[in-house]
Amino acid sequence: MRTNALAPLCMIACAGLIASCATQGPPPVPPPRLSIPEAASKTCLLDLLPENATQADLEAVYNARGAAVLNCDGARQLALETLLAERRLVDAWIELQQPKRRSRWPF
Repeated sequence: MRTNALAPLCMIACAGLIASCATQGPPPVPPPRLSIPEAASKTCLLDLLPENATQADLEAVYNARGAAVLNCDGARQLALETLLAERRLVDAWIELQQPKRRSRWPF
């Protein structure tokens, strides 16, 4: 029975590859990201008064601006809620990524 001279070398190389893979952890996972809703990314447009405005123009623009301000405030609130939710997710993700430290003291 004849043995190949390279067989021990191949086994050592294989063991080295297996050992090097075993020491590596899983690939890093990126933190969670939320997309900003489309309504929050639009600019707020406010109506302007015409040059020779009448009382009726003033009332119409006043009502239109009030509605636009309410829409802008709702979009701002939506963007803020999205940002805060993403920050909570990232904080939870960071907490999961950190290894748990065990205290050496029993108390």
